[in-house]
Amino acid sequence: MTERRPFDPALFNDAAIDPEIASLNAQIIELFSGQPEWWIVGAQASRDARRGGAGPFPAPVFSDRARTITITGRDGNEIPLRVIAPIHPPRGIYLHLHGGGWVLGGADMQDPMLERIADNTGQAIVAVEYRLAPEHPYPAGPDDCEAAVAWLVQNGKKEFGTDVLTIGGESAGGHLTAVTILRTRDRHGYTGFRGANIIYGAFDLSMTPSQRLFGNTRLVLRTIDMQQFYNAFLPTITDRRVPDISPLYADLRNLCPALFTVGTKDALLDDTLFMHARWVAAGNEAELAIYPGGPHGFTLFPNDLSSSATARMDAFLNRVLG
Repeated sequence: MTERRPFDPALFNDAAIDPEIASLNAQIIELFSGQPEWWIVGAQASRDARRGGAGPFPAPVFSDRARTITITGRDGNEIPLRVIAPIHPPRGIYLHLHGGGWVLGGADMQDPMLERIADNTGQAIVAVEYRLAPEHPYPAGPDDCEAAVAWLVQNGKKEFGTDVLTIGGESAGGHLTAVTILRTRDRHGYTGFRGANIIYGAFDLSMTPSQRLFGNTRLVLRTIDMQQFYNAFLPTITDRRVPDISPLYADLRNLCPALFTVGTKDALLDDTLFMHARWVAAGNEAELAIYPGGPHGFTLFPNDLSSSATARMDAFLNRVLG
């Protein structure tokens, strides 16, 4: 029998990196160098700076198509859901969980991306404004994401005309995507997600080798950044391999098809490689998309690699929607 390789070792060689991506990485390192650390200036100050366009990222562009639904969480808290509808009646609902290390970011910080998904896949986008650490450490954020799914399962048909669900997110949102799928299976008996779009997520919060070995190169996410995010999210938890915290260690049977996306210059590279392998070994359908030279967050910067990756994500969602 001929051996089939799930991916080509040549993808991980520097020779495979397109000059455009090499240039982008150099620009990112320059942009991030000298930036204040959020754990020094404070999480809220960093959030405010990001919203104002200070630092390495431009100010967010808000969609005039967005509206907000507010639901009640398990703690009695209010959870805003940001909705961006497609042009035509939706054929599904895409639950989006944003990134930002469980500390930064927001449901309204990536509207152009969410509009693209809405228009290219015909889904209504529901982005969860989950509670952030360190003010609201684990399990607040995952609880809010779980509550959003439970609400959509009960109300999606009435609110959007469809109860077909897909789910996805980037970075911490990739982690929350996996956790939410597992929680809804184990706590609610719901296994109805059509697909999961999981983008450079963190799946082992005790730290995979690539996280530990990445070092201090300011290519968006460094080893120290992961450590600080984990300490904010899990301030009192020492066993970080609990499956609800690190889904890499969970029972992954009976889960939906997934697309795992990561670049080779990402501190979370191992997380995607390991999680994809375990997802498939548990008997689930999964695709692995590896992009040479892609840094953490590469799909959020304008470049050809990002265009290729997002086109594949849209195609994946359209396929699982049938």
